[in-house]
Amino acid sequence: MTIPLVTHPSYSFDFPAKHRFPMEKFRLLHRYVQEKGIAHKANTLRPGRGRIDLLSLAHCPEYLQRFIDNQMDRQEVRRMGLPWSEGLVKRTLISPAGTLLTAYTALRRGIACHLAGGTHHAHYDFASGFCVLNDLAIAALSLLKHQQVERVLIFDCDVHQGDGTASILQNEPRVFTCSIHCDKNFPARKATSDWDVEVPKGTADQKYLDIVESTLLEAIKRSQPDLIFYDAGVDIYSGDPLGLLNVSLEGLRQREHLVLEICKNMGISTATVIGGGYDDDRLALVRRHAMVVEAAADIYAGF
Repeated sequence: MTIPLVTHPSYSFDFPAKHRFPMEKFRLLHRYVQEKGIAHKANTLRPGRGRIDLLSLAHCPEYLQRFIDNQMDRQEVRRMGLPWSEGLVKRTLISPAGTLLTAYTALRRGIACHLAGGTHHAHYDFASGFCVLNDLAIAALSLLKHQQVERVLIFDCDVHQGDGTASILQNEPRVFTCSIHCDKNFPARKATSDWDVEVPKGTADQKYLDIVESTLLEAIKRSQPDLIFYDAGVDIYSGDPLGLLNVSLEGLRQREHLVLEICKNMGISTATVIGGGYDDDRLALVRRHAMVVEAAADIYAGF
């Protein structure tokens, strides 16, 4: 089959070129998978703007309004790590709806890939670490509210802990939060996921892949999910400036195949998001983010 993809032109907008966050990567990623023949008009879905009642499932309404109206104080903006703009507001309100659309599509088709998402540092009432709204928590809570699923696994392989996701969902037993992250990395103060796996700084391919495999199999056993959200952060790569692990490009590619093959073989619907990844060489970064999409296209061909 042709795998479903979700993206929106507003995900990338005019943004300071020298900023640490590579805002242009979403546009470049879509173009790259088009050039690779994976993205076509027929298999590419475009989400709308998330309504406040949807976003309020995981976030404080007063916080949402402060962000939308540019009323956050200086400390809040500094913690967010992004300069406020109308473009930021637009893309921020669309992206959670994109992850939710990806989830609905995955439930029907078995797999779907969001060419954005994974903003796992956003907390209930504050932004953090380039994350304003927590798309994973919003989407999971919406699916549960509308009785689309009974149990969800959020399998987060970004190099940084999904602290916002863990915090927002700490009292929701139907969502199992699992974070595999570098032990000596942001955030300095970790939250408590249902299962946290700390990977030592400098860990290389085989040890890392063994951890991912055993953790995913056990997390599935514990949670018995109807849907898996897979946060395929590529900042585990050895050359990522914010990473601290020593995983090669081949190791990253193997991770994407490993995770998706397990999900497919166990018959569990899977929605992927791209998570974190940083590099001044934007095209090299995009090639890393595309690996999860390429793996999905390969593994689910003819599914």
